[in-house]
Amino acid sequence: MRNNLTMKELPDSERPYEKCMEKGPQALSDAELISVIIRTGSGGESALVLAQRILKLDNNGILNLAGLSVNDLLKIPGIGPVKAIQLKCVVELSKRISMARRIEQMILSDASSIAEYYMEQMRHETREILIAAMFNIRNAFLGDVLISVGTAHASLISPAEIFRRALIRGAASIVLLHNHPSGVPTPSQDDMKVTKRVAACGEMLGIPLMDHIIIGDNRYYSFSEMDHIRTIDESYE
Repeated sequence: MRNNLTMKELPDSERPYEKCMEKGPQALSDAELISVIIRTGSGGESALVLAQRILKLDNNGILNLAGLSVNDLLKIPGIGPVKAIQLKCVVELSKRISMARRIEQMILSDASSIAEYYMEQMRHETREILIAAMFNIRNAFLGDVLISVGTAHASLISPAEIFRRALIRGAASIVLLHNHPSGVPTPSQDDMKVTKRVAACGEMLGIPLMDHIIIGDNRYYSFSEMDHIRTIDESYE
């Protein structure tokens, strides 16, 4: 197949739009789905070939869309501002759909349900971010707030900022979540120290820290599940 083959020159069965109409979007390949979003190619190259190039940037395939910023996408020949924004908006939409489906299943006492809710939002982040999830006296989810955005190695955690936000929201308890860009959710010594400090502040204010969950790549670490909220070893002081 020539690189400059247009969508109209493809057989009907291979045209993404027609294929979607006949068989549904689930029948489309990753490249075909992307080509539907970007609609047109560039420089004599079809949208489908352009989509295939995006997928082949490295070994992550479709996950490239989550990891690439708008500026990264703009460096790809054939991707202008409109296409880059379209692609990033679709990624964000998919995250929000995933979270909306899981919110009703989130239970304060079940770390796995909370981790699952935030997994897609946080696992692809290239920098550490810290989120405080807030719950009312009936353990119903009130919402969350982004506390800080750090570097690739650490987030900037301020207990004062965390509980200022919690008081504004009228939270009765909180759960902290942050990601490890390495994909490995094993807590560091700093994670241990911060958790103990925030838990102590929460106890004084009457807004207990119920858990601190570290998000990795499709796995997580829960301080509560490991009974580390109030029993962190003194060696981490």
